[in-house]
Amino acid sequence: MSPGTRQPGELLAAAAAGDRAALARLLSIIERGGAPAAAVAKLAYGAAPPYTVGITGAPGAGKSTLTNALIREVRTGWPAAEDGGAGAQHDPVDQVAVLAVDPSSPFSGGAILGDRIRMQDHATDPSVFIRSMATRGHLGGLALAVPDAVRVMGAAGLPLVIVETVGVGQMEVDVASAADTTVVVVTPGWGDSMQANKAGLLEVANVFVINKADRPGVREARRDLEQMLELSAPAAWRPPVLTTTATDGEGVRALWQAVARHRAHLVRSGLLASRRRERLGEELRRVLTARLLQRLDDLAAGERFGAAVDGVTSGTLDPYEAADGLLSDLIG
Repeated sequence: MSPGTRQPGELLAAAAAGDRAALARLLSIIERGGAPAAAVAKLAYGAAPPYTVGITGAPGAGKSTLTNALIREVRTGWPAAEDGGAGAQHDPVDQVAVLAVDPSSPFSGGAILGDRIRMQDHATDPSVFIRSMATRGHLGGLALAVPDAVRVMGAAGLPLVIVETVGVGQMEVDVASAADTTVVVVTPGWGDSMQANKAGLLEVANVFVINKADRPGVREARRDLEQMLELSAPAAWRPPVLTTTATDGEGVRALWQAVARHRAHLVRSGLLASRRRERLGEELRRVLTARLLQRLDDLAAGERFGAAVDGVTSGTLDPYEAADGLLSDLIG
């Protein structure tokens, strides 16, 4: 039976048994949104969540090349406890998924195709699953689709998911902040391109990486990041500032060790569970907002809304009174 003719429950069972075509089909359903996506997401609840590493930063920072190099280190397993890992019982990482998130039009093809080309080293590895995702009408957009996709990957038995965002902006902040460990990638001379995102993207960073460290300006980039961290409020975890040259793998092992140290910190402190609870609360808020917006759209298409507009036009109602009346109808 082909993946296209199976029901979501059958697809999830097949995906958990290693059927990557079934997993791809489930993610396509999630990507399109609507009632079928909600049904798939509901089936995935209750499964152990995968550990999620978000990789984000400005376009051109080399995130896909860095992700490609990082996969090689991931396949060696989590570093041992003495190296900053979370214990020998969690050392193996036999499977890894990469979700390349593109908030642009799914019809453009550019970024999606580029991500996959730069990860061709692992395209034939059955233990590495690579998927690009763009919003295609999902109610709530990628901010809702990505957590659902990660949840489905976890239910399919993938213990580690790397979420790579294509650009920078509020969408990327939302996606990156949904990861357990967020890696922000910059390049020498990062200041101009990232200045507008300091208040958002940089604040969610757990690890900073200066990629393309073979170029001039690394010392200045490190100095700027360290100064920014000095001005930040003291915290139990101070994001390390690392340098990498992803094209030859330089510094990538140190990055993987830093991710493992952050994971160990979250586990030891109990923050992993509490942060996941906070993220679920934020996700619930987004779902609630999306549901309300859909109901508002339905209300706006009805006769009651037209009557309210007539009332505002004639002066018998002011906009606030009309809105309160419509909300009363909606809540009732």
